[in-house]
Amino acid sequence: MEKILVMDFGSQYNQLIARRIRELHIYTEVVPHTVTLEELDLSNVIGIVLSGGPSSVYDIDAPNIDERILDLDIPILGICYGMQLVMKHYGGVVEESLKREYGKSDLTLLEEDVILEGMTKTSTVWMSHGDHVVTLPSDFVLLGKTPSSMAMTRHQEKNIYTVQFHPEVTHTDEGRIFLKNFALDVCNAKCDWYLEDFIEDSVKRIRDLVKDDKVILGLSGGVDSSVAALLLHKAIGDQLVCIFVDTGLLRHEEAAEVIDNYMELHDLNIVKVDAEDLFFDSLKGVDDPEEKRKIIGKHFFDVFEEAKAKNSDARFLAQGTIYPDVIESISIHGPSKTIKSHHNVGGVPSIHSFEILEPLKELFKDEVRELGMKLGLPKHLVDRHPFPGPGLGIRVIGEVSKEKVAILQKADRIFIEELRNRQLYNEVSQAFVTLLPVKTVGVMGDNRTYEYVCALRSVNTTDFMTAHVSRFDFNFLEKVAGRIVSEVKGINRVVYDITSKPPGTIEWE
Repeated sequence: MEKILVMDFGSQYNQLIARRIRELHIYTEVVPHTVTLEELDLSNVIGIVLSGGPSSVYDIDAPNIDERILDLDIPILGICYGMQLVMKHYGGVVEESLKREYGKSDLTLLEEDVILEGMTKTSTVWMSHGDHVVTLPSDFVLLGKTPSSMAMTRHQEKNIYTVQFHPEVTHTDEGRIFLKNFALDVCNAKCDWYLEDFIEDSVKRIRDLVKDDKVILGLSGGVDSSVAALLLHKAIGDQLVCIFVDTGLLRHEEAAEVIDNYMELHDLNIVKVDAEDLFFDSLKGVDDPEEKRKIIGKHFFDVFEEAKAKNSDARFLAQGTIYPDVIESISIHGPSKTIKSHHNVGGVPSIHSFEILEPLKELFKDEVRELGMKLGLPKHLVDRHPFPGPGLGIRVIGEVSKEKVAILQKADRIFIEELRNRQLYNEVSQAFVTLLPVKTVGVMGDNRTYEYVCALRSVNTTDFMTAHVSRFDFNFLEKVAGRIVSEVKGINRVVYDITSKPPGTIEWE
């Protein structure tokens, strides 16, 4: 099977580059920039992408590359930091910009080229860089520019292209066209990778790894863990034991709803564990989001360790970790900056008795949903909005208490209820309410109130690596806010978060 390699130089978007290319049914693999030419398996590699990154090519400890890779007779695309690395390698000049360029810019094409086929003369691109190219190497030609930078180049003899912008993010209007041209017309890809192949390969890998042992799966009721459960069950059947932990940090009446949902999947062995007191007690006095995530992750492990004691042949702990969880926690292959620790990743104790099994960790959310449909997961579960593993523990900003969680559950229930009433729930990708550690003065009747502020959050996205705010009708938002203030004692003000990702994350913590 042919593949394109993405070399990780620390960009938050390196997995997204892989995702965009996979959309074209081309297998894409992320490798660290530290890999040597001898360590690379170049069989069936038809292209190499050098990702962006937060460093400067002139930093003392700047991420580098085995420069022999740049001289291979394989098409190469350098993005952002990758562009600057290529320019430096071939004798160009890269300097620090007087002002860091972050956000949208206008790209103007200057030449014709196969990689530009179907792109308009001027389009919007997304920039995120502190250095820029001031002098091109003698054997490169400028294909495009923005008002502040040389934005696109091509080697005059080799299939080497570079861009200063990020074609992989949705903010770049014609980025997908550009990447498609690189993959299909420059790399001559055959497009032969499909999720059916992933299922077949995963089932074989899981069987070969697990053999006769048991696997404990932390089942949350969300899409990711549900799909992981079905994939594992397809591979090992009754060797899978699913543990559903009621942490007290779930949404309104969610524990009962989750168990009811799984009644449709009769073959799964599901054990419910009530651990509300354990989680609330451990979160007293804690307001740092990273610490909360790690505490919650540790206590999940405590519950799973207890389950293992009852299943002595349970060697593995399976989790529904997916690509965005990994890239925002730690890079699985390279030096990407940590944004937040997903509890499946950053919350894993350094010492535990399990071998970790993450069958979905190389898939994006939309791929997981598609996989769920192919495995027979009911559509209403496939379409369920994501819910973080730490639950409302990271949607109550600051210290968590039963009182605050109860307030938030009621507000969140109203928001989701109104989305369903207006047939909007399936029109957005993720919607929820966050309770802020802020109180404001209000008035109800003739009485003064001093209560919490909550924020509504709703985004539209395909991959959850980038997201745009949902543009609701103002009357709808007013209706939701009116109901929350009227029906939820403890909240007297509602705001709507209109921040896109990036620069924000979808969750507040």
